[in-house]
Amino acid sequence: MTAGRARDTVFRGATVVDGTGADRYRADVRIADGLITEIGDRLDALDAVDADGLVLAPGFIDMHAHSDLALLLEPEHPAKVTQGVTCEVLGQDGLSYAPVDDATLPALRRQLAGWNGDPDALDWDWRGVADYLDRLDRTGVAVNACYLVPHGTLRVLAMGWDDRAPDAAELDRMRQYLAQGLLDGAVGMSSGLSYTPGTYADTAELAELCLVVAAYGGFHAPHQRSYGAGALDGYAEMVEIARRTGCGLHLTHATMNFGVNRGRAGELLDLLDQALADGVDLTLDSYPYLPGSTTLAALLPSWATEGGPAATLARLADPAARERIRYAVEERGSDGCHGVVTDWATIQISGVRAPELADTVGRTIAELAAERGRSGTEVFLDLLRRDELATTILQHVGHEENVRAIMRHPAHTVGSDGLLVGARPHPRAWGTFPRYLGHYARELGVLTLEETVARMTGRPAARLGLHRRGRIAPGHHADLVLFDPERVRDAATYEQPRLPAEGIEYVYVNGTAVVRQGRTTGARPGRALRRTDRGTRAA
Repeated sequence: MTAGRARDTVFRGATVVDGTGADRYRADVRIADGLITEIGDRLDALDAVDADGLVLAPGFIDMHAHSDLALLLEPEHPAKVTQGVTCEVLGQDGLSYAPVDDATLPALRRQLAGWNGDPDALDWDWRGVADYLDRLDRTGVAVNACYLVPHGTLRVLAMGWDDRAPDAAELDRMRQYLAQGLLDGAVGMSSGLSYTPGTYADTAELAELCLVVAAYGGFHAPHQRSYGAGALDGYAEMVEIARRTGCGLHLTHATMNFGVNRGRAGELLDLLDQALADGVDLTLDSYPYLPGSTTLAALLPSWATEGGPAATLARLADPAARERIRYAVEERGSDGCHGVVTDWATIQISGVRAPELADTVGRTIAELAAERGRSGTEVFLDLLRRDELATTILQHVGHEENVRAIMRHPAHTVGSDGLLVGARPHPRAWGTFPRYLGHYARELGVLTLEETVARMTGRPAARLGLHRRGRIAPGHHADLVLFDPERVRDAATYEQPRLPAEGIEYVYVNGTAVVRQGRTTGARPGRALRRTDRGTRAA
């Protein structure tokens, strides 16, 4: 032991998969004071971890997380640390809780109750992006977090919930709020173009805002307009905005779903390859499951949600509006259901807020309708009204061949898109990363172990501008995962979605163990990772 050296930890005999995609190698790796300090052979240490037979990888980065409130309510964050996640990207799908003011926050809380809950016990003591990031730091959280300024939240703040284009003054307000959020440390902007009010924005509005994002070195992360009948047109619109503005583009939960897109992932990948060949700065993420997950209210046609949650609930009680909704979802294809006619057999209730509706969880709308002798649309509308729009669902509309094709693309990274609330949330919230490692890499060989790790670590870190994270190299931050490559797997199921992964032995965030010998430690060493005004992220 060298005299005067800070207390350190050495992982002895680890199989190092360094996050670059390079071949694995065997080595000892030393960490001290939150950094990787040395890679070598037979390193001495005050504290040694026997890593023989285990893979040492950089900590996993969840490029699409919905932990905006979960990190404040359960800051030890077992859903993610037990998967090996050491950093999450929040503020997704164009809707979150900053920037807000006293007038807009209540409606946003109501709008997002199905995603994040609406806890009265939480002290909602922030308004701007800087305030929210500071709140994460004051709370003390288990993982690092980056934030995207949500376009829909900007729209509510600047012009309310109206279905129209902004006037010049409103657009300028959105630009100003966005610029301030980026100066406060956000890494870019998200948009949710099938959710109210983002769905009301046209291409020109988004392009104007992407010019601001580009000027600050950020990227645009859209939930684009359709993953069903209009999927390819929706992706093409996002690519064209990136091409026109020079703004980086990260396609979140990149999928091709519903019967109209079976076997068509290749068409999407051709579009992306052409964009990359043209010089568009483009990445994407996906989750390794077939069903999607969202709120039941998301299936409503966009006109039915204009004006915000209170106006939506009023329409659900109006017979004429209910009939218009029925026609949209049953006959024409609602834009809320991605332009396809809703198949109630594919819509499964995963969570409710009202206790009297608990017996609907795990059931499909079709099953509930048959049991009650009613139409699927009647059950749908009544559930929304009785649960005040807070119902969450699984949507069984994916295709395995599309999932595998998209995950093979070299611009691919990993995002869980996991909702953490509800009685039976999607298991991707607890299982995404080990499912890639176990099922798709080890069992199916869709990707090599080295490629899988690179898509979880080095490549997302590069997209986020985390220049000293996502790799195992001296001087990099000690965000690390030690796992058994033969045992790692997702244990979470649709029936028991909150089971922690198997085979994840140790997880370190900023050099502190948050998982040790497969068990959470309760440590909270994570912090908000802020973008600086020079277009890079804080170390």
